[in-house]
Amino acid sequence: MTKPPRQIRLGAHFPGVNNTTVWSDPRAGSQIDFASFTHLARTAERAKFDFFFLAEGLRLREQRGRIHDLDVVGRPDTFTVLAALAAVTDRLGLTGTINSTFNEPYEVARQFASLDHLSAGRAGWNVVTSWDAFTGENFRRGGYLAAEDRYRRAEQFLRTSWQLFDSWHGDEVVADKDSGTFLADAGAGAFGHHDDQFDITGQFNVPRSPQGRPVILQAGDSDAGREFAAATADAIFSQHNTLEAGQAFVADVKGRLARYGRGHDELLVLPAATFALGDTDAEAQENALQIRRQQVSGQTALLFVEHVWNRDLSDHDPDGPLPEDDPVVGENTIARGRASVRQIRDPLAIARQWRELAEAKKLSLRELVIEVTGRQTFIGTAATVAAQLDDLVQQRAADGFILVPHVTPGGLDEFADKVVPLLQERGSFRADYETETLREHLGLPPRPTLEGELR
Repeated sequence: MTKPPRQIRLGAHFPGVNNTTVWSDPRAGSQIDFASFTHLARTAERAKFDFFFLAEGLRLREQRGRIHDLDVVGRPDTFTVLAALAAVTDRLGLTGTINSTFNEPYEVARQFASLDHLSAGRAGWNVVTSWDAFTGENFRRGGYLAAEDRYRRAEQFLRTSWQLFDSWHGDEVVADKDSGTFLADAGAGAFGHHDDQFDITGQFNVPRSPQGRPVILQAGDSDAGREFAAATADAIFSQHNTLEAGQAFVADVKGRLARYGRGHDELLVLPAATFALGDTDAEAQENALQIRRQQVSGQTALLFVEHVWNRDLSDHDPDGPLPEDDPVVGENTIARGRASVRQIRDPLAIARQWRELAEAKKLSLRELVIEVTGRQTFIGTAATVAAQLDDLVQQRAADGFILVPHVTPGGLDEFADKVVPLLQERGSFRADYETETLREHLGLPPRPTLEGELR
């Protein structure tokens, strides 16, 4: 008997203020108008995607002491948008990034429990930490935490939230038929949590929601991030979207599950993915190149190179060569609030590599940035892209993908109309929703529900 294909999990990312979006495309719309969120979410639901994903930014990024070009439109509150989308969708999961460094467990647990009720069990939480004092200036706490402290707080934050979710067991509220009212047991929602991060006692005031707890997502790629995901997450985002790199990442992160008493399929690996389609593979390649040129303007290229050189390069020609002098080594002060800055550990080595590549391929500064900042993950006709995507999942380089369109809000339409039907024909993607909650959509086991069962 032929073994059925592995089922592909798909999420739709509303890209918002990042360098994926092509602002100059005539189809590009608002990043804050509710109609934009509605369009992308309804497209994803029409295509039977597992979930809609919304990232979060807690402060406008700066460069050279000015608001970064890509941040001028701002970013609305995650919970507000997801709650509104719950009213205009029926089955699509609603997931969002909420920070564990500058929030408090009671507040966040209350918001997610409410969202899970409003959506009938479709809430998901991407748990992240904040790494810089610049963002912390927006909050009473201020400052920032070292990497090991961030993840310790994040894990304790999450476990505290689980305790709050689980403080209602489902049988504390009973109907009084004589009075026509509902009565809650005095112990309903009672909690007490005491550790080095949180010292809280009280009663949680949102009854147990359909999922009990939201689906937990995580995005850390460091060793600490992978360990955190293995211990606590239902899914982990990934930047490893090629066969070899994807298989290595899957083997590493899922190889950690056993020490937490978890099975191989209790953590999904979901790389972010972009795409470029065409009537022929050659046309798709040309479309992909055009998209990259639109994504990396001359100004964008200079700002990107400044992250490595750590100084103002506004007097340089983006169509000219890389700077002749070496980067300024030390604390990066040119850009604030950008995660890419913290990934630059050896700017001299990066500059050397870029110069060698630029010389070998005769690339200008802008062309070099286009070359090194990534390409569309899937390029080709709808049939080619469906085969590429399906192959990576069947060969266990991923469990699915978070698709990031380059145009908001209509950039997912073509994928939904052309690629999804081919995946359905292959039998590796659902033809219709068969379940109600996000956890069920993703094929995840029920989470523990009572105190003492927490992993």
